[in-house]
Amino acid sequence: MATALAPAQPMLVNASRFRAAHAAEWERLERLVSRIEKRSIRALNDDDLLALPLLYRSALSSLSVARETSLDRSLVVYLEQLCTRAYFQLYGVPTSALSQLGRFFVHSWPAAMQALWRETLVASLLTVAAAIVGYVLVRGDPSWFFGIVGDGMAQGRDPSASVETLRQTLYGKHSDMLATFAAYLFTHNAQIAIFAFALGFAFAVPTVLLIVYNGLMLGAFMAVFVPKGLGYNFTGWIMIHGTTELFAIIIAGAAGFRIGTAIAFPGRQARSDSAVQAGRTGATAMGGAVVMLAVAGLLEGIGRQTVLDDLSRYGIGLTMLGAWLLYFYLPRSRNGVVPA
Repeated sequence: MATALAPAQPMLVNASRFRAAHAAEWERLERLVSRIEKRSIRALNDDDLLALPLLYRSALSSLSVARETSLDRSLVVYLEQLCTRAYFQLYGVPTSALSQLGRFFVHSWPAAMQALWRETLVASLLTVAAAIVGYVLVRGDPSWFFGIVGDGMAQGRDPSASVETLRQTLYGKHSDMLATFAAYLFTHNAQIAIFAFALGFAFAVPTVLLIVYNGLMLGAFMAVFVPKGLGYNFTGWIMIHGTTELFAIIIAGAAGFRIGTAIAFPGRQARSDSAVQAGRTGATAMGGAVVMLAVAGLLEGIGRQTVLDDLSRYGIGLTMLGAWLLYFYLPRSRNGVVPA
């Protein structure tokens, strides 16, 4: 008659003897890892370099035994931390902050933008369509201007303003109103960009609304200047920084779209995995958008206030737009591509 087999019992290991047998290897591995972290891999001699992977594998084996035999928790935590540190030094990419920053600008950011080209196109079309709608609404009924823009944003630029007042806001070199409006506009656009990205998780609905709202505002202001014969002048005034600033908002919206659609339509992936993957690409693009907003702030605070010639304003704005497009979409090495 067959007898039932007893369930396998975990191997018992004496914690003190286990420590004594392997402590020297752990300590040596810790010394080597600390030396690399403080200086670099060049701080190790040939013997240490050869010993490093062997000590790492030995520590992994010790960690496995410690977990399986339920040794004291402090030892398990110590070995986990030691193995993690050793792993990053052996298999990670231990580069300097300057190298990582260079990699971001050379590879990661442009790759993220190329991955988001569909969402960027949608955000651009939404902006243009909303601007046309805003323009038509305000031209048909000027009261729409305050419904779209509000009193605080207008700063004297509303349908009731005279041609001379509007012209002064475009060319007034030391106008306090000009400086106030410029600061208000930049702050507003930066908030739009941040919220357009941050609220993308809500199936991208708030992102769409923010992109449309920003386009409506642009169209509403065009409807103020164009009837007064200042459309060309206003376009140059806003273009000197707007090609960068509006592009940054569009990128933020595209990143929000990517996250929202990944959550709403995860495909065969788990919803959480789809969101994480989209979040990596979106966050990279949004990090670059912050840089663009900083550049736009410089153009707005310095260039737009000192460059008063319309052709020069158009030249700067179009040059910046061309530079961004070449930087993002010029074919380059696939090294460092952010996954789509």
